[in-house]
This record gives sequence, structure tokens and C-alpha cells, in this order.
Amino acid sequence: AVVLLDSKESQAELGWTSHPSNGWEEISGVDENYKPIRTYQVCNVMESNQNNWLQTGWIARRGGQRIFIELKFTLRDCNSIPGVVGTCKETFNLYYVESDSDLGHSIRENKHTKIDTIAADESFTQGDLGERKMKLNTELREIGHLSKRGFHLGFQDVGACVALVSVRVYYKKCLSTVQNLAVFPDTVAEAAFATLVEVKGTCVNHSEIDLDSPPRMHCSAEGEWLVPIGKCTCSAGFEEKDDGCEACPTGFYKLSSRLPLCSPCPEHSFTHREASTFCTCQKNYSRSPSDPPSASCTRPPSAPRNLIYSLKQSTLVLEWSAPADLGGRTDVTYNLLCDRCSAALVRQCEQCGSSVGFVPQQTGLVDRTVTLVNLLPHVNYTIRVAAVNGVSDFRALSKPQYAEVNISTTPALVADIRTDKIEQKSISLSWQEPGFPSASNTEYEIKYYEKDQRDQSYSTVKTASTAVTVSNLRPGTRYVFQVRTASAQGYGNYSPGIEVETLRELTVAPSEQNPIIIIVVVAIAGLIVLVSMVIGDTGFSSHTLYLFPLFAVVKIPTRRTYIDPDTCEDPTQAVHLFAKELDNSSIKIERIIGTGEFGEVCRGCLKLPSKRELPVAIQTLRAGCSDKQKRTFLAEASTMGQFDHSNIIRLEGVITRGNTMMTVMEYMGNGVLDSFLRKHEGQFTATQLTGMLHGIASGMKYLTEMGYVHKSLAAHKVLVNSNLVCKISGFRQSQEDKMETIFTTMSGKSLVLWSAPEAIQYHRFSSASDVWSFGIVMWEVMSYGERPYWDMSNQDVIKAIEDGFRLPPPMNCQPPLHQLMLDCWQKERNERPKFSHIHNILSKMLQNPEPLKCTTSTCTRPHNPSIPLTECTFSAFPSFSSVGEWLEAIEMGRYKDNFTAAGYCYLESVARMMVQDVLSLGITSVEHQKIILSGIQTLRAQVIQMHGRGVQV
Repeated sequence: AVVLLDSKESQAELGWTSHPSNGWEEISGVDENYKPIRTYQVCNVMESNQNNWLQTGWIARRGGQRIFIELKFTLRDCNSIPGVVGTCKETFNLYYVESDSDLGHSIRENKHTKIDTIAADESFTQGDLGERKMKLNTELREIGHLSKRGFHLGFQDVGACVALVSVRVYYKKCLSTVQNLAVFPDTVAEAAFATLVEVKGTCVNHSEIDLDSPPRMHCSAEGEWLVPIGKCTCSAGFEEKDDGCEACPTGFYKLSSRLPLCSPCPEHSFTHREASTFCTCQKNYSRSPSDPPSASCTRPPSAPRNLIYSLKQSTLVLEWSAPADLGGRTDVTYNLLCDRCSAALVRQCEQCGSSVGFVPQQTGLVDRTVTLVNLLPHVNYTIRVAAVNGVSDFRALSKPQYAEVNISTTPALVADIRTDKIEQKSISLSWQEPGFPSASNTEYEIKYYEKDQRDQSYSTVKTASTAVTVSNLRPGTRYVFQVRTASAQGYGNYSPGIEVETLRELTVAPSEQNPIIIIVVVAIAGLIVLVSMVIGDTGFSSHTLYLFPLFAVVKIPTRRTYIDPDTCEDPTQAVHLFAKELDNSSIKIERIIGTGEFGEVCRGCLKLPSKRELPVAIQTLRAGCSDKQKRTFLAEASTMGQFDHSNIIRLEGVITRGNTMMTVMEYMGNGVLDSFLRKHEGQFTATQLTGMLHGIASGMKYLTEMGYVHKSLAAHKVLVNSNLVCKISGFRQSQEDKMETIFTTMSGKSLVLWSAPEAIQYHRFSSASDVWSFGIVMWEVMSYGERPYWDMSNQDVIKAIEDGFRLPPPMNCQPPLHQLMLDCWQKERNERPKFSHIHNILSKMLQNPEPLKCTTSTCTRPHNPSIPLTECTFSAFPSFSSVGEWLEAIEMGRYKDNFTAAGYCYLESVARMMVQDVLSLGITSVEHQKIILSGIQTLRAQVIQMHGRGVQV
């Protein structure tokens, strides 16, 4: 309140104008606390026709619209004064007169406007005066719609014995405050009792207006701020703290006003001052132009490792391992430099030029292998392989590091071949190492053939030593032998041939043949005949298995069953059973679209063998992950790889070889379902929404038939493609799941909101618990992605479900759909429908859609008493003039006093009530609490909508 006049605060004479002079008299006195005050008294009760006037000084209005006048006075009972019958009064009159300046001491009765006749609630007698039991009366009056700068108050006595103890004049205003980072100045309350004054806020220092929703508040007639709308946001480099914006400290930054808090500088970056909007990279670190400011600073990679090669004729194949230090980046590629030097003049070198070809290319290699073709003979080559990444081109950073190899295309020649031993069927040879070996790990190839048979056939053997024994030769036969080197560089030229003849064979008489050999041959022949007879008589009967144990009959199952990847000891082996291993070169990453639990989620293209490119989503496993995280990552891919359904996210394949593991899935252009629905609220028909639920139910029916339990089905685990087809995802599970995981939040979403009671209390997951979760998903879809259970805490949700509370139907929800939700939320899991039944019901709804709008004639309270009234109940009440009328509309009028006592006198304050506020009203009936909470949800949306149309509530 802004006080314009308070007579009790004046210690000096008030000096008000009194007429006539023997009327009102200014007297010093004390108040009830014995504090000195100035009062005016009059008591001319013995004479009739009294007209005593008292006029205050001029009171400046100072912008007040609705002026309050508080009077405190005492009045004597006429019956206690003897001899005044007919002349004594027990009331006096209150007037005011407007003026732009002080009227002085003139009193113009005809100019005054009467406010009211003031009567005492309690009067005193002569005995009270003696005992100082003065009975103080307090009366409050108001005047409004004043047009001039100020006014005088007038008091008319018509024959009472009255004393004015104090006169207090004031008006109300909303005091300056800070809300949502906006300053709202002092605002005078309007004159009309129910009028709200809209006030625009001014952003605090270092903040800016949210253009989508500028800050506003409403000043009520009672001087209270109501209905805050919009906000300001802290500017880049500042974060919100204590209703203001504070500079980001050193080592922190904030890029945009859309971000809520300052973030610590990314790895290998820093700031030297406060209020930084970006972080500078440390020495020898940088960011590429495509890196966001939030990315860590990185550096070029180290040299490739383990460079090996294989040379065959004029073709060289190079392979290498990734650098030990990738510089903190994943966009590593490889470039090759090639120099050639003459074998005669080693120091005379030049670039290889266009004569040497590189397959697939010389620079920008993704795979760690390359083939060089068209190498010249008798030339020394120096090949260097450099690893580069997105920051390798910055001159301020270190130069690329190379892995280098020297290769000679001049083959070594074997000479001085010696014959060490000759037998009937073998010959042993030896030779000296070449004077100029072509490479380490040299092998030798020995070519031999019968003399005069060179053009018809020959044989070869290999050895790593400089000696060999060639066996299985024909006795008494002349052979020609040649030797050449065989190394990673390829083969050298054959040495000149040497001729060697084997020893002749000794003859043996027929009588000396061993009879045992004859017996063995006959036995084997008999066994073959016996086997043939068995096969001819019985065919491939069951006895065949005993004769041929290597052939087994394998029964192929006609129906697939889900296999838990955690039952396999080796996760890499498990993923290869169910997922296709893709070639790294077939994947092209275009941009990062998010961050997953184990790495980045990217959008890219998969090049198919048909030359067609398929858009895909790529989830990576960042370097340095633990074995447990790697196992979970691969288990999710193994799970997805087992499913083949149009409403299940499709796994295109995996990449497990190389530095970065990846899972490649089909790309879903519209993202997660709940965010998609919130973005397009109100843009779909009920049939389209039911079609989405039908697709999800089809996918869950398939998973159930496969024997798979999802455990975490929710709208944010469902993806939507460009054709509005919904596909189930989120198959990350582990054997180490514990009850605490239900309370874990991912992306701000607690799994309690979707979990069945038995899953929360006893950690029992089944197809029936997935049905409960599907019911929550139905509610999310029909409410366009609203948060289940609104702002209730986990414990409140658990208690409410245990007490029988179930979510009410969203706006414009068909009764059969909500009844299906209630069936999914049966407490006894055996009473919940199967997914096959749910799928059939939704199919029939799509074939025979019912009217989608709920009217007042058909909308009644649900038959289940645990379900509160819905938005349909209030469709007959587009607006309410008071809290009491709203309570009567929802049949809760019995609680008017509860709301009034708690201070909820306006619809806006009711619309802002939360669950805890309702519980604090003293309403003990759980059912009534639910009805009121549901009504508040509807009223909240209605009030916001009415304010948007400029309607005063």
C-alpha cells in the first residue's frame, strides 16, 4: 500500500479546517498503546440541528486509481447521556471533494460528494470513560475513478458525541520485482476490482528477450503479481544466478543465449577472461572449420604403424596399422608420397609421377591398404604413408609424421647350386645366398622336371633355407633343377638349370612279394562290397547314421526364437552370427546428429552393391570404452540383427574391424516419437494417431512371438520415418540390470513412469509388463507427447498407482481407446490383454473409425471411479467467473472454504496449483483429489488460451 495520509504519524497540530468554530476541536491524546496522537472530537449533543464540518488538508492522489480510507473512532452511546432525547445522534457522514490544488480553509458543502454514513459497531458509556475502556471502531471505505490531481476529505457531524482517533488514506500497487530475469516496475492497481494490468518486463543486465515469448506479468487490483508469461535469457557468456545474469568464470564459456548454463572449456582449450563465448585452443591444438565450438581441440595424428608390403612383379601392396595417437579425432585419412631412385645412382631421386598408379587413390584414403601398380624394374622406391585429420592442414601445428619403407624392384639371382646326395627317389641340393638379397625373410622356389619334358609339365617346392631334398622322383631318371628367390617383393629370375640323374631301381622276383599286402587288399575290397550291399538294401535309413557318422540330419526350425547375446562368451563372435560385417569404405559419414551413451550418432550413406546409396544412422563406440561398455554395445547390435519386421528398427550391419566400432541402422528422418508429436501438436487426425499405435502394436506382437521382452518401451524409444511409420528401438539390455535401473533417468525421463507395478516392486519383466508400458505409450501418442503423470515425483506416481489412480483420457480421446489403456493397466498382469489382442482391436478401430469429438450430451464421468473427470466434462464451461463456480462445475463445491482459507481466490492462482498444493488443502478423499487435479489441468490450459485472446479472467 502507498500511504497518502496517516494522522497518527503526525506529532504536530493537524490544522484541519473546522466549521463552525465551536464544532470539531483538535485535541492531543494517546492511542491504545499510550502513544501521543492528535484527534478531533465533537460532542454538541445538547442542541438540536447540529451541522459541524471538518475538512482535511489537500491530499495529492499521486497516481492512485482506487483510494482506500481507513477511519478509527470512538462514539458515545446516546442512552448514557441524560436529557438529550431527540437531539443526540450515533452516526456521522464521510465526504470528499476533488480539486487540482489546495482549497484552503473554505468549506463548500454543496461541492462535496458523500461517500457513506459511518456508524459505530460499538459505543461507550460514561462508566467506560471513567474506567478508560474506550471501544475503538474501524471502518474502511473506498473511492475510485478520480480525475483531478487530489482531494479533501470531509466529516459532517449532525449531533453525535464522536472522536476521530486516526484517518489513514492509501492506495495499492504491485511492488517492483524480478521474475524470469525481467524487472517489473512499481505498478498502480486498477480501479475495477477484477481488472488485471498487463506489464511488460525489462530484461536484467546481460540478458535478452526471448523473442518467441517476451516477459509479461499482470498486476491485480489487490496489488499482487499474477500470471507470469515469457522470460528473458542470459546473453552469451553469462548464466542465470540469483535472479540475475553472472559472467561465466575463467575456464568456462557459453556460446549462445539459448543455452542455460556456462560449460567448462572442452579438452585442450582455455579462457583467460570472464564472460567468454568460446574457448581458445592450447598450443599445438586446433579445431577444424567443421567442428562446433563445443568440440574438444585436437591435433594431427602420429605416424602410421606396422607398415608392411608385398611386391609381385610390378605391383606393390601396402598395409599398415592406425597411429598410436589419433590426435583426439576420428576423421583420420591417409596420404602417400612416392619417390623413385635409379639403382645405379642412389642419390638421384624424383617423384614417381603419373607412371605409378594408386588403387583406390593416393590421398584421402580411409582404409589402411593401397595397391601401387606399374612399378618399373631395377628401381629403388621410397614410399611414405602419412596420417592426417581435420586439423593437419593448419601451419601452426606440427608437420605430418610418416611411416617409410624402401623397396627395390631388382630381383636377386641364385648361383652355385650343388648336388649333395642322390638316391633312387630323392635328390638333395644346396646353394649360397644371393650376394644382394631382395628383402628379409627370403624364401626359395625350386623348379624341377624330367629332361626333355620341360614344355609338358614341371613341379615346384619352396623352402626358407639354402638346402632342399626333393622326393617322390622316378628312379633312373634325369631331372633338371632351377632355383629362384621368393620374397614379399615378388619372385626373382630362375638360376641356370643343373641336370641330375636318380639311381636305378633294384628288381625283385614275384615270389618274394609280401603276402600280407595281398591279404589287406582283399579285406578292403570285401568291406567295400559289404557297404554297397547295405546301402542298396536299405537306402539312407536310420542305419546309415551308424555307418557314416560324419553325416548328420539337422532339423531347421520353422520359427525363429530370440537368442540372448549375453549367453555367448565372445560378443564379437555373437554379433557376427546375427549382423552383417560391412566394409568401412561403404560408409560415408555426413554429419553428427547427436551424442549417444557410448559415442556419437551420425547421419550418413551406405553404398550398396547395387551402386545405390541408402541413408543410414551410424552409432559409434568411442575409443577408450570399457570392456563392459563394448559388450553392451555389441549386444544391442546382436539383438537388433535378429529382428526383421516393418515396425522394428532395421540393422543394416556392423563394423567391428578397425579403430572405431559402428552399428549402421536405417535412418529415421522424424526422430523420436514424443518430440515429433510435441512439434506437430494438433496436426494429425485421430485415425492417423491410431495408425501409429497400430504399427507399434504390430512390432510388439512380433517381439513377443520371438520371445523378447523389451523392458523399457516408451514413446522416446520409438522412431518415426519420413512416411510416419513408427519403429521400435532401444534394445540395450544387460544381464546386470538391477531394480535401480528403473529409477535411472535418460534424457530426463524416469522409467518409473512407464513401468508396471511388478517391474518396479519385484523387478519382474514379461510381455505383460510390456503391455502396461504400451498403455502409457498410447496415452503419450493421444496427448501429443505430454509427460505421463505430469509433474508428479516418482514416489507420488508409485503411491498413486498402488491406490488405484490411472491416467485420464487425453483431450478428444475416443472412449474405446482409453478403455484399451485401462485394460493394459490392470493391476493383475494375467488380466492384461496380449499384444495379438491389442493389435486386432486397433485394426478394427482403423477399419471402422468412430466419431472423434466428445460432446456434452455424450460425455459422462467414466464408469471406473478411480478415473478422474476429463476435459470433456468441462466442455460445457468455456469460462468461469469465480473459483466457487468452477468448483460447482466439477461437483466439488463442498471445498470452497478450503480454497478460500488457503488463499486461492482467483482462477489464475488455482490454475498454477501443483499436486502438493492440492494435498495441502486438507482434502482427505483420494478420489476427490484426483477430480480436482484433473480439473486444474483443464483450467490451466483454458486460462492460458483465454489470456492469449485478451480475455480478462
